[in-house]
Amino acid sequence: MTELLFREDAYLTESEAVVSGLTDRGGIVLDRSAFYPTSGGQAGDSGRIVVGGAEIDIATTVKGEDGEVVLVPAEGAALPDVGATVEQTIDWEARHRKMRIHTALHLLSVVIPLPVTGGSITDLKGRLDFNMPEAIEDKQAVEDALNDLIARDYAVTESWITDAELEANPGLVKTMSVMPPTGTGRVRLVRIGSESEQIDLQPCGGTHVRSTGEIGKIRLGKVEKKGKQNRRVNLFLADQDSLR
Repeated sequence: MTELLFREDAYLTESEAVVSGLTDRGGIVLDRSAFYPTSGGQAGDSGRIVVGGAEIDIATTVKGEDGEVVLVPAEGAALPDVGATVEQTIDWEARHRKMRIHTALHLLSVVIPLPVTGGSITDLKGRLDFNMPEAIEDKQAVEDALNDLIARDYAVTESWITDAELEANPGLVKTMSVMPPTGTGRVRLVRIGSESEQIDLQPCGGTHVRSTGEIGKIRLGKVEKKGKQNRRVNLFLADQDSLR
């Protein structure tokens, strides 16, 4: 099992690690990972590792077997030896955009208080699919309400509950299609706001910013009809439109 450094500190960009294995598809398994693997709708991290002075570009990161995190090297890259010590460095700019977008999507689920049927987070955009039979009447009002919550600069914190406590409180889960990670005996809750002024509380294994003000201004994109009762709401970081 890989130690999840990103879970303890989402702002960690560099760390030493040891190659604990190689997959039959050429993936690299480290004993401890600052790289977040694709899961919960959030895209995996890219970056690089350095071993013996040689740099290996990492194209993405995925989940492996038995709790392993697998770094997928760029095509044609040489693989390190098992047991080698490496220095891992994530693409921080891309990760930070994902953190901002992911936290904004939590707030979007507050502004649109409907069941969530799906979602996706990349470093360029995010989206949530809602069980929304009727179209949004005023998209600008939704965008304004979302940016107002962001501007209030609420703290984003985490706590832990047991699997049994989550089972006893099913209302904490907003997503209908993606269940929070369970099976280890405890589940992480992400809270926006304080206990006395709680804006949102839900289980989530992804990476988030420390406060909503760090998200910056958000722009809503298309609201797309996806089936009889589902609609997809897209959002973008306003200061990153040039990257699209």
